[in-house]
Amino acid sequence: MKLIGFLSKILPTVTAEAHCDIPCGIYDPTPAKIAAKTVQKMVMQLGELKVPEEMDTHTLNAYHNAVMRRVAVKEAHAETCKRELSILWSDFFKPEHVKKFPALHETFWNALKLCSKNKQEVNDVLAKELVSAVDDIAKIFYDAKGDPKRYDAYKEITDKLF
Repeated sequence: MKLIGFLSKILPTVTAEAHCDIPCGIYDPTPAKIAAKTVQKMVMQLGELKVPEEMDTHTLNAYHNAVMRRVAVKEAHAETCKRELSILWSDFFKPEHVKKFPALHETFWNALKLCSKNKQEVNDVLAKELVSAVDDIAKIFYDAKGDPKRYDAYKEITDKLF
């Protein structure tokens, strides 16, 4: 300990500054979009499931299993979307972005609320709104990174999912 104290007195001090835990290059809204599209797909499939006409135990169990599996996937992906958006909001975006995009906090807050609503409900309108909200955030994200044209590539690729 004495050696470290001595060295810190004679060696020059270097100040390092970082704005996030991980280099910015790895942030991307695509995982949130994949999760949102999965939510949308599960809602669509739930709407297409038909209640069996036969009420025997096997058929009823198969139907309940089909419903429960889709609900579980929907909820897990809504939570994944929420986590991915939260990471972008808290780790990537900085005060200078809030100045440039005054609605940034409200946009994220509303998107996170949509994630929760999609966990609570099976609603195709809410699922569509979630996908749209993620796209709105992606547009801001690529603009903040100084590469607004990359949004078009993101949109083209992610719109083809599912």
